[in-house]
This record gives sequence, structure tokens and C-alpha cells, in this order.
Amino acid sequence: MIIQKEITLKPKPRGFHLITSEILSQLPELKNISTGIAHIFIKHTSASLIVNENADPSVRAAMETYFNKIVPESDARFYEHTLEGTDDMTSHIKASILGSSVTVPVSNGKFNLGTWQGIYLCEHRNYGGARKIVITITGE
Repeated sequence: MIIQKEITLKPKPRGFHLITSEILSQLPELKNISTGIAHIFIKHTSASLIVNENADPSVRAAMETYFNKIVPESDARFYEHTLEGTDDMTSHIKASILGSSVTVPVSNGKFNLGTWQGIYLCEHRNYGGARKIVITITGE
């Protein structure tokens, strides 16, 4: 069986946001999959998806701090692509580093993540707006 669904995430401010439960709330079809794989893809070039620590919010804050250090907006003067502001090109760079998709195993109708794992939306724009995600589940 193959299921594909596009969902929209609520707008979030710049930062690293745990979105596992937001995805699951819009994916009731998952309960019908006993064994499979979920591919989760973001349809934007200025935000990214990762799997990381789901318990301690300081991890998310530290990730934002780190990526702002390695790709600072203060360097925006070096980029030609700044039509939408100083966070424009820096957001594309951060998204390229982190990636546009994650793959998660599905077992017994649930994402089979580790105890301390969750799916993050990495919002690199100051005001990114609602984000569209395509989820493709292959399984039985």
C-alpha cells in the first residue's frame, strides 16, 4: 500500500520546532500501516526537516544558536540573493546543509522513533509562514 498526503504546518517563528505531534494529528491513515516507511518532505527552500532530541528544549535553542553562528545574517552583504531580506540567502544555505526530508520507519501504526527522537521543522526565515509537507508512506 502507498499513501501520499500533503499537509500544512502552522506558521512558526524562526527556530527549531518539534512537529511530530502536528504531523501525526493530520495523518490518521498511519494507524492502518503495520510495517512501512514514511518519507517526509518539505516543499520549501528556506526551511528544513531533521530528526533530533525531543525532550529538552535547550537542544532546539542550541541548534538555532549554532546555525546562526556558522551562517550569520551579518554576512548577508556578501550575497546577491537578498531580495526578501537579510535572512533570505542564509535560509537557503541552512536548508541545504540540513536537508529537505527525513525517512522514518513505521511499526504498528506509529512512527518508530527512538525514545528521545522527534521530527523538527527548522524554520530559517524570520517570518516563514505556513509550510507544506508531503508525506509518502509505503507499507502494509
